[in-house]
Amino acid sequence: MGNESDQDRIERFVAEGNFHAALNIALSALNACRKDDDQAGIDRCLDTIMEITARLACEFGSEEYLGRA
Repeated sequence: MGNESDQDRIERFVAEGNFHAALNIALSALNACRKDDDQAGIDRCLDTIMEITARLACEFGSEEYLGRA
């Protein structure tokens, strides 16, 4: 992530169920890391985005969807 406050904001938004805001912050941080050619930051952003989407799947996915391997 761009900085620790970004991660804190993302975690707060996810906890509140505001996944749209959390993803927007993560994507903005990803773009900033890309601009700075910061591969480690890009990887952290991608991990965060994957965690958010996994949470979305758990919250809203059907049993059929969640049963996919």
